[in-house]
Amino acid sequence: MKNVKIGVVGYGNVGKGFVQALNQKTDFYRKIYQLNFFITAIVTKNNGCVYNPNGISLGELLTVNSFAELSDVERPDWNTISMIQQAETDVIVEISSTNLINGEPAVLHIREAILSGKNVVTSNKGPIALHYKMLNSLANQNNVKLGIEGTVMSGTPSLRFAKDLLFPSGITSVRGILNGTCNFILTEMEKGLSFNEALSHAQEFGYAETDPSGDIEGLDTAGKVAILSQLIFDEKQTPAEMGYEGITGITVEDIQMAKKENCRWKLIGSVKKVQNHIITSVKPEMVPLSNPLANVNGSMNAIQYETDLLGMVTLIGPGAGRMETAAALLEDLITIYK
Repeated sequence: MKNVKIGVVGYGNVGKGFVQALNQKTDFYRKIYQLNFFITAIVTKNNGCVYNPNGISLGELLTVNSFAELSDVERPDWNTISMIQQAETDVIVEISSTNLINGEPAVLHIREAILSGKNVVTSNKGPIALHYKMLNSLANQNNVKLGIEGTVMSGTPSLRFAKDLLFPSGITSVRGILNGTCNFILTEMEKGLSFNEALSHAQEFGYAETDPSGDIEGLDTAGKVAILSQLIFDEKQTPAEMGYEGITGITVEDIQMAKKENCRWKLIGSVKKVQNHIITSVKPEMVPLSNPLANVNGSMNAIQYETDLLGMVTLIGPGAGRMETAAALLEDLITIYK
């Protein structure tokens, strides 16, 4: 049995989902993979740090309302960097807030963990969209692993599927529905709702944040396209460099027009390599009903890979949610340590 000590940076919705999923699957991982994962430290920006080198009780974490209620933990005066440097951990799970402008402070967190000789698993799009090549190179130099599956389509293994399985077939382009919020809104608009009414529904069901601008204006999708560009084509293009368009301009009339032409509006993110140039796009498109992407509705995501040998391959699955993202983090942990 191999023991793996985890340090967690950030404890919001995804962090709680990660604890819940790990608690649910701990016995399974021990039995199948001979891996014993336990969390030794959690640090947050506003609530400080809790630490137990022998493992914090997952069951207790799931029942308390705040870190102050936890028993059998130390409360060292550590900020995130101190925790990364001083806590007994083998791997850092970086799930702090996403920043697609400059990637901080997650870039600093990941870099420090790598330089400290620790593996890193993250679902944080910011540092990966903006600095994946640098961070992955740094990880290779320090003989540690960087897991990023949760940055695109959450637990649906879109990145591992492409890099590990499809890559030998020669991927020439990638396009897909990469934002569940936008897809849910467009699906609701097909029922006759206005954009604002559909957005309200998305917020009521928890598919959209109080400030949904990053989703509906296309920035979130652009970040995922930036990740795909680096991972598959080894070319860096930031969201700011590629430009992007969201769905705020789509009207009920546009939806009806698409229906008449046997199409559906979808926010499509795409990247392809033409000769030595990368071409990226994030914009609403009328997708013919004959294309599988047109029939992906609600909050679901989908991605299509065009390959030399297989032609078009489509992968459909959930692209957001606390448990879905937790599943991706666990996928990376298993891949690193099995």
